Amino acid sequence: MDPNPPFLTTYKTLLDSQPSSSDTDQTVAAEEYELPIIDLNRLHGEPPEEQCKRDIKVAASEWGFFQIVNHGVSNSILDGLCEVQFDVFRRPFKKKASEKLLDFSPENYRWGTPRPTSLKQLSWSEAYHIPLAPSTDVTKASPRHIIQEFSVAMSWLAHQLVGILAEGLGYDGMYIKENCTSNTCYLRLNHYPPCPGKIGVFGLIPHTDSSFLTIVCQDQVGGLQLMKDGRWITVKPNLDALIVNIGDLFQVYIYREIVCVKLESDRSNLYLDPIYNRNLISTI
Repeated sequence: MDPNPPFLTTYKTLLDSQPSSSDTDQTVAAEEYELPIIDLNRLHGEPPEEQCKRDIKVAASEWGFFQIVNHGVSNSILDGLCEVQFDVFRRPFKKKASEKLLDFSPENYRWGTPRPTSLKQLSWSEAYHIPLAPSTDVTKASPRHIIQEFSVAMSWLAHQLVGILAEGLGYDGMYIKENCTSNTCYLRLNHYPPCPGKIGVFGLIPHTDSSFLTIVCQDQVGGLQLMKDGRWITVKPNLDALIVNIGDLFQVYIYREIVCVKLESDRSNLYLDPIYNRNLISTI
């Protein structure tokens, strides 16, 4: 049974209504760049620690996006979750759309775009949006245990980064750490299936992340793009690094002193996006 969503049949009317010329191609040919790389090993002693913190602040201020290496999340944890991700997306589409994944609701699975009126509004992707609240009944080495182990590691990393960013900009890092708990965080497993022919759609339509902070694990295929100084650039994959994206809520929290970038994705690939989230609008 086909594991991929029925994009061609579901959006047939929309696809047939589009001109066949290359003018309809929404994908962006962009130069490939390597994002700023921050080695978190430098946080283990002064003076390198202070310089590392300054580098994080500069990367967030100038790019809103940066890579981290020696981040403390083991390869075994990342590889384990990647295996879970491959397995869940290999399931037949009908099962993904109708049956819950582990102890999560079936509504956690999403694909495509509801009621798009143009190709610019269509995302050629599928995803699981999984809350990271801990489960009380977890068998060791089970997929649920792997997800929970991953969430603990990523929560620790996100707290560390957010604290550095907030304090470096003169804000209370402890407030964020105390209020952004695992109950406010999500894991988004993304899959961008191959798009047949030259249809010209986005894997994920251009957007900014509404979260506080997103940590992305990109595979070797690539396809992640961001807007820098008014033009699109393609992020060069680095399998040794995790990518940190500053979200809308963090930008609001620190009164727009850092950059929130517009993103898009294309090509066939898999992404892990632990989303570190907290609705702070009512507190500002």
